[in-house]
Amino acid sequence: MGEPAPLVEVRGLAMHFPVFRGVLRRRVGVVRAVDGIDLTIAEGETLGLVGESGCGKSTAGRAILRLCEPTAGSVRLEGTEVTRLAPEPLRRLRPKMQMVFQDPQASLNPRMTVAAIIGEPLVEHTAMTRAERIARVEALMDAVGLNRAFANRYPHEFSGGQRQRIGIARALALNPRFVVCDEPIAALDVSIQAQVVNLLEDLQDRFGLTYLFISHDLSMVRHIATRVAVMYLGRIAELAPRDALYQRPLHPYTQALLSAVPEPDPEIEARRSRIILSGDVPSPARPPPGCRFSSRCPQAMPVCREVDPAFREVERGRFVACHLYPETPTAEPAAARAAPARAGAPSASDAPARSVT
Repeated sequence: MGEPAPLVEVRGLAMHFPVFRGVLRRRVGVVRAVDGIDLTIAEGETLGLVGESGCGKSTAGRAILRLCEPTAGSVRLEGTEVTRLAPEPLRRLRPKMQMVFQDPQASLNPRMTVAAIIGEPLVEHTAMTRAERIARVEALMDAVGLNRAFANRYPHEFSGGQRQRIGIARALALNPRFVVCDEPIAALDVSIQAQVVNLLEDLQDRFGLTYLFISHDLSMVRHIATRVAVMYLGRIAELAPRDALYQRPLHPYTQALLSAVPEPDPEIEARRSRIILSGDVPSPARPPPGCRFSSRCPQAMPVCREVDPAFREVERGRFVACHLYPETPTAEPAAARAAPARAGAPSASDAPARSVT
């Protein structure tokens, strides 16, 4: 039957921030927060975007939604070129793409009630009557597990997990097709993180949502994601189906990241070896020549310090930017094709439980 048409296509996306110095504010360089990434997300799937703090994950999510103006590149949502839309057409497209922010304390207006926060997108983008908006807000509160009786309370009267549910309800108010979840569990207690992730999965099944799930929690990404992209210093280092990446990572940086994930079984934890990276992450304002990971890579070769590796397919559905892996004869260009929704899921014997505990 072939693969489904992609919902989101990202090609060569870059987000550079100018650096100024002195009283006269002379421009002395740029910070390459995102420096040319290619991603494709199929309808109904969850693409996990992982990497250490400062690698450009959140900036990439904001640039994809055009919450900040990309320096270069192309973003298409259902075939519509987002990066070149004029303000009014972009505003009409906004209901299809929404965002759940990392810190609900900072992303919710403290002077607005829950009903006003969730209903604000309905006021801006629909012609609903007041009664219709109230009914919609109540339905959304039911969907995310909030008591309707709390509709007239303010954000400070809720716990962190409840505030994040308010943010999720607001993001779903306009029935979006695509939702960027920017570290939605990072500011929550561990016991609450599982509840929020389970909620996101349930809502995805119920409303047919497509997620870009940004996180540095590799264990949680393994639970929720269909495919995983690993980001380092503004670039995608590796992209692969979830199980393939976690069972056999190809890029040395991915191998180092996964070696740092705690193993709950003490016997396995005692046997496995850690990959300790030397040095610090280079500045995105002055990335090293060649491969950006070459200054810390334990497997670096002379070519790694001279030639920037292409992001290419080295196995079916697996993309990596590394000189250790030659391009396969059947490989496609650097653009990473989308996987069918929920494709590559493990068998019943080794699939993770649907609910996080």
